[in-house]
Amino acid sequence: MTSTTAPSATATAPAAGPIATGPVATGTVRSTVRVVSPVHTYEGAGFPVRRPFPTADLPFLDPFLMVDQVGPVELGPGEAKGAPPHPHRGFETIQYVISGDIANADSRGHHAVVRGGGVQWLTAGSGIVHEALPTEEFLAEGGLQHLLQIWVNLPARLKSVPPRSQNAEPGELPVVTTADGAELTVIAGNTHGATGPFATHTPVLVVHARLAAGGRAEFTAPVGHNAMLYVMSGAAATRDAELRDGHLAVLAQDGDRFTVEARGGAAEVLVLTGEPIGEPVARSGPFVMNTAAELRQAQQDFGRGLMGRLPL
Repeated sequence: MTSTTAPSATATAPAAGPIATGPVATGTVRSTVRVVSPVHTYEGAGFPVRRPFPTADLPFLDPFLMVDQVGPVELGPGEAKGAPPHPHRGFETIQYVISGDIANADSRGHHAVVRGGGVQWLTAGSGIVHEALPTEEFLAEGGLQHLLQIWVNLPARLKSVPPRSQNAEPGELPVVTTADGAELTVIAGNTHGATGPFATHTPVLVVHARLAAGGRAEFTAPVGHNAMLYVMSGAAATRDAELRDGHLAVLAQDGDRFTVEARGGAAEVLVLTGEPIGEPVARSGPFVMNTAAELRQAQQDFGRGLMGRLPL
């Protein structure tokens, strides 16, 4: 499943991220800049999503452009919805299916079913048409649906790379269990001695952290990288902020590590860090470029069929 109608904008300067105010002491725990509430909207063929960003309050946090959470929701037979054919250009999408099955196809001829516990990492690059639909089996039988959709920007020099799809089957994502009561599924990047299976164009860390009641996890973040924590379920806390279900904490660049903990019951948290690209961003729905002129060109190229067509 893929979001298709993220908010549009004209060319803008990069969104203001956490700013380091001076030398960062080794071993310093990052503080919280702000806590953002999510919005609720609909995507694709009409499935509901919970979106901590982009919003008017947080357009993006370089290099991340969007986080959408679908579910968890129990669906009856015939209730599952997906995203019919839609284009992308200029960025990458991460489809992390926690529960449920999604059948992906694209205009490059790639077909893959992502089952619960699997991931598709789609580099749209120069342009692709993609669809993400429930499998016939899941549509007929229903079941628990839960997934995340994350968008990662590409720098200008890589926005024209050929599209590429990478897939990880359930069980191919490394999982680390810590002595502090955390189970960490590493989707991208390296942490706690584990490395995600995807080749990424932008240095990022993407982790699904399951925290037992009273559990905690600590992560390192290179100086200059942005970092955030999104609470998928339960309640969590940073060093200096309490986070309710659905809320996102943006961390300052005043340290080289950060912590998250579940002080009450169990919690699930999405951990994101990334190296800022630092370029202007112009976005309109499924296109993310650097200028308004490039956006117009993307729209024209899609209209002329230069990104391919579905079905194949």
